[in-house]
Amino acid sequence: MRHDLVFRNAFLVDGSGAPARTADVCIDADRVTAIEQAGTATAGTRTIDADGLLLTPGFVDVHTHYDAQATWDPFVTPSGWHGVTTTVMGNCGVGFAPAAPDRHEWLIQLMEGVEDIPGSALAEGIKWGWETYPEYLDALEELPRVMDIGSLIGHGPLRAYVMGDRGAANEQATSDDIAEMSRLVAQALRAGAYGFSTSRTPIHRAKNGELVPGTNADERELLGIAAGIAQAGHGVFQFAPDHALVPVSEWPWMRKVAKLTGQTVSVNLNQPDSAPDLWREVLALLDQAHDDGLAIVAQVAGRSIGILYCLQGSVHPLMFHPAYQEIASLPLGERLAALAEPERRRRIIDDVPDDGGLFKSAIINHLDKMWCVSDGNIDYEPTADTSVAATAERQRVPAMQLLLDQLTALDGNGMLYAPFFNYSYGDLSFTEAVSRHPHTRMGLSDGGAHCGAICDGGMPTFMLTHWTRDRTRGPKLSIEHIVKRQTSDTASLYGLADRGTITPGLRADLNLIDYDRLSFDAPRMAYDLPAGGRRLVQKATGYVGTWVAGVQTVDHDEFTGATPGRLLRAGRP
Repeated sequence: MRHDLVFRNAFLVDGSGAPARTADVCIDADRVTAIEQAGTATAGTRTIDADGLLLTPGFVDVHTHYDAQATWDPFVTPSGWHGVTTTVMGNCGVGFAPAAPDRHEWLIQLMEGVEDIPGSALAEGIKWGWETYPEYLDALEELPRVMDIGSLIGHGPLRAYVMGDRGAANEQATSDDIAEMSRLVAQALRAGAYGFSTSRTPIHRAKNGELVPGTNADERELLGIAAGIAQAGHGVFQFAPDHALVPVSEWPWMRKVAKLTGQTVSVNLNQPDSAPDLWREVLALLDQAHDDGLAIVAQVAGRSIGILYCLQGSVHPLMFHPAYQEIASLPLGERLAALAEPERRRRIIDDVPDDGGLFKSAIINHLDKMWCVSDGNIDYEPTADTSVAATAERQRVPAMQLLLDQLTALDGNGMLYAPFFNYSYGDLSFTEAVSRHPHTRMGLSDGGAHCGAICDGGMPTFMLTHWTRDRTRGPKLSIEHIVKRQTSDTASLYGLADRGTITPGLRADLNLIDYDRLSFDAPRMAYDLPAGGRRLVQKATGYVGTWVAGVQTVDHDEFTGATPGRLLRAGRP
């Protein structure tokens, strides 16, 4: 039999967790059709010599925010640069459906505030052609793209659609409100949504400072919505918690939701400095839930969640200083010239602004957890002796001088990295521990979001480079484990049974990777969103090819132009 495509002598990590092996992998149309002993498969219509190259399933990223971008961007970047072949969006209670015609601007400012996506880009990029959630899915289905996408219905737009200003203002829902939200959730799930998402963290706020609708929803409302999931017969209940309160106030209703729906509850798990060891209690609660037959999992990131400070970003250390505020609105080149003026430079270095303590608490007290980003490189597991505080002390210069010099370096493109979750121990030992736990799932890359402050959409590449190859500050994780966490484990979370492993009969979603050369650029600011909106981007190097349903979408780190991706609808073939 002559196959359409044969990978010969590939180093195969098939996504199941089984030991890596060298094999020939055969593809016909959109399916894997055979895995044969290395070097024995007959030549295909196209045969690729994969000797020395890593072959994995395509990555399945279940925590992104492409809800708007997916309506205009067929390449779904940055995820499309990093081997992702399936993504799930609509997380954390925000999104753009259902959307009453007079709520468009409100939904934009909600997403802008929570996920730091420029409102001007959203306003220009979204071509509103829907009101209900099923109509939103129909609109998504019309655009070709490089990967498959699935979507969740968010609590924020749902509450505002049903309750209007009362919902937006987080007023208590009535019984009628809850019944209607339950009905619309069931409707969305039947139309193909993969679940429901909400946010219960005070960190998530709209541009106007208001909490995301649903943040303070009581148990009646949450269980009422869960009833809609039960009625539809499928759907993950995903939420972002107040991390310090998960075991205390959230766990009882989470268990009730899991029991009522018979479906998975997925809670984001990070390590805040205010409660650095609380994660141990959460893992114990996960074990107890599974012992009780309740499908509750924790979604965890693969590294610290950190802010990238830069002059073109959403936030940086100078913006709190009056000497900087005087020139903040100037174009970058003029700002750099003004920052080089001796008197302004002296004021920034020597003066501490009287701003009610914000500057001191946000910057001065955390210099020991802030690092300079070298040109062309970023260290995601830096040591304390290279922090801004340690470096300033060693060089015997004021810390503000070091910050100023770093931010104005590289023609104003210098960056600082400041982890705010998952680095309480000064290394990634928390992440290592939770990544080994059987009831956690890989997520929180936030692809498409946090455009001016966080750049984690490249996390799938980082998982391979750091955890299986490059880590020096602790144990590495096996390549089989890391690939499984990004493929079959994440696919199974949303019931995507046709992908996630390289197995005969499953979809030919694949990555062919030059493992030794695999890397990623340092983050940089690009102005490539609609209306010239800015975003931090980080491209990868080493993807020899990515295939979606047997069609090559990436060739040596560049898109081929093929767009075989489609909208996935839960419960449908």
